[in-house]
Amino acid sequence: MELTLLLIKGVIILLIFGITLLIATYSTYAERKVAAFIQDRIGPNRAGPFGLLQPIADAGKMFFKEEFIPSQANKWLFILGPSAAMLAATMTSAVIPFGAEMELFGHKFYIQGVDGNIGILYVFAVVALGVYGIMIGGWASNNKYSLLGAIRAASQNISYELAMGLSIIAIVMMVGSLSLREIVEAQKDVWFVFYQPLGFIIFLTCAFAECNRTPFDLPECESELIGGYHTEYSSMKLGFYLFAEYINMFVSSVMISTLYFGGYNYPFMSVVAENFGQNIASILSVVALFAKALFFVFFYMWVRWTLPRFRYDQLMNLGWKGLLPLSILNVIITGIVILILKK
Repeated sequence: MELTLLLIKGVIILLIFGITLLIATYSTYAERKVAAFIQDRIGPNRAGPFGLLQPIADAGKMFFKEEFIPSQANKWLFILGPSAAMLAATMTSAVIPFGAEMELFGHKFYIQGVDGNIGILYVFAVVALGVYGIMIGGWASNNKYSLLGAIRAASQNISYELAMGLSIIAIVMMVGSLSLREIVEAQKDVWFVFYQPLGFIIFLTCAFAECNRTPFDLPECESELIGGYHTEYSSMKLGFYLFAEYINMFVSSVMISTLYFGGYNYPFMSVVAENFGQNIASILSVVALFAKALFFVFFYMWVRWTLPRFRYDQLMNLGWKGLLPLSILNVIITGIVILILKK
């Protein structure tokens, strides 16, 4: 029995990993199509029908391009940088609940890699590791532009992680648990975005900064730093950095959906379970979560091709003087409301 359950869990983990990579791959295609639509262009349309094979062509180009390591670079750290960034990006989704409970071969299980009771702490720990990949790569390149981009990325991540963490503390106070599944279960009736509108705006803004997405893409600022921390990279090492960004974008979209928009919950979920069975309801719950997440992926792209980039002083001022005080205020208000309701 235990072996069967382990096999089921293993299949779920592989599926989550594979789907995450697939969505990240085709996010590059979607990004180019969204940009083309906004700019009144066609976008990729040569590789395959409607250009659907363009991400495969891009991946092939990355794999087969010439490998180049600068002569003055620290070789092992130069290789470690993109590897660490990619590893951290793929590890994040391990504790995210992608669906409700299912029953298979007489076993009940959740569509989730690991159901940890400290899921949020795990996500934050892994996200914090991601910046090391950027810092190592920027420093090991022995290039001043790469180093400046890496320093920008590190200071940006540190600045915005504080406000992001405080915005989540308000949710933890409401639920009384760090488990992502329990947070999702607490939203069966009302999504937390209605209880925590300020927390949602803070978390969303910080998510843009953590993913280095426009208007917070200062670490890669082409007009100032050529390409930022990955200026000296080529071939698949460059691909790892670019791919890690899209994986982070998808995972952060899933996290936004999980924390504020009910996760895998959807209207009349209990009615579907009663009439069509729990497994059908669970499969639809996976579809619901991915629909919410893909909407936010589109939102990331929409913002990129709509808003201009901040200056660096504006970025730091927003993090320390704007979002951090607001997130502290949000925690205080949430605590006061919880105390009043308990009385």
